Amino acid sequence: MLFNFANILAFFAIGLGFVFVSLLLSRFLSPRVPFREKLATYECGEIPTEGGRINFNIRFYIIALVFIVFDVEIAFMFPVGTIFREWVQQGRGLVAFVEIALFILILLLGLVYVWRKGDFEWMKQVVTEDRSQGMEIVPKASRVP
Repeated sequence: MLFNFANILAFFAIGLGFVFVSLLLSRFLSPRVPFREKLATYECGEIPTEGGRINFNIRFYIIALVFIVFDVEIAFMFPVGTIFREWVQQGRGLVAFVEIALFILILLLGLVYVWRKGDFEWMKQVVTEDRSQGMEIVPKASRVP
């Protein structure tokens, strides 16, 4: 029994030794010719013009999160879809269909919530108050601070 664990330990030791020896050899054998272009930050072949920190619109993250939710939905639905025919033959088809429909309904409610909240709109409107003319709806991008 302990011999099997010794095999695993030997495998890890040989793997770590291989990594260490490879890094050590590359340290001694690789050429070291630093110059300005080589030390510059790579930015898809373009010369960097400004810093790496920029303001990024939060709506991109929201769209990405909604995409991930529906991508995970497909990951959960695919195994059920592959065995659905077997469930129908066993008499559990209605139960499986109701479970699938309930799962999709919950996700659709989440989609409706995000949609009603306005997170899919790139140009959100902000209500501003002008005392002489009453309430006015102005696109957020066109407001002057």
